[in-house]
Amino acid sequence: MGNKKITAFPDAPLVNEGRAEKIKALVARRQQLTVILENVHDPHNIGAVLRSCDAVGVPEVFILYTEQSHNYHQRYIGTNTASGAKKWVKAWYFDDLDKCFEAVRQKYKKVYGTFLGHDSVSLYSLDLTEPVALMFGNEHAGISGEAVQKLDGNFIIPQYGMVQSLNISVACAVSLFEASRQRSAAGMYEGPYNPGNPAHVDMMNGLVSSHVTSPRKKRV
Repeated sequence: MGNKKITAFPDAPLVNEGRAEKIKALVARRQQLTVILENVHDPHNIGAVLRSCDAVGVPEVFILYTEQSHNYHQRYIGTNTASGAKKWVKAWYFDDLDKCFEAVRQKYKKVYGTFLGHDSVSLYSLDLTEPVALMFGNEHAGISGEAVQKLDGNFIIPQYGMVQSLNISVACAVSLFEASRQRSAAGMYEGPYNPGNPAHVDMMNGLVSSHVTSPRKKRV
């Protein structure tokens, strides 16, 4: 019975029943939480971000390039650095700031960015249980001035050492796990998979398709 082939839904690729149940549990724990990366150049940083996203139940990320590196990073991430997490976290690519924010605003209530400003607040004072996007900028320049104007607020991660700087992937992980802590305390990881929820249905089919069609790497 455990090896019986089933479909998530009629048009989904076949997976075994046990695997389908694991993916349903994954879908049930996915959160209305996302990350926007602006002109992050190091693919290893992006790969680390995707793994952190998967760990806390983030279903998708928005990767924005207003500089000429879009195609290279999309190919590299798809085949190397985050190929494992890439199957479970959808990456949307944009080369236009306005279009990126338009897509984010369709699903998420607030967008917060991490940068030091006169009105910056602590990460730990934010309500991260609502549908929210967290934005992180370039490794050296940070979030662009144009993007700052579109944010609902900015936050900092309290630090107590001499070097007041965290790597982009580390800063993202710290922020996501604070969101995860708040959401766990609110019981937001405890809901069951709901076949009557269109969002669950779409995500289930997408994840099943990604899992089945992703090429397996040969061991060497």
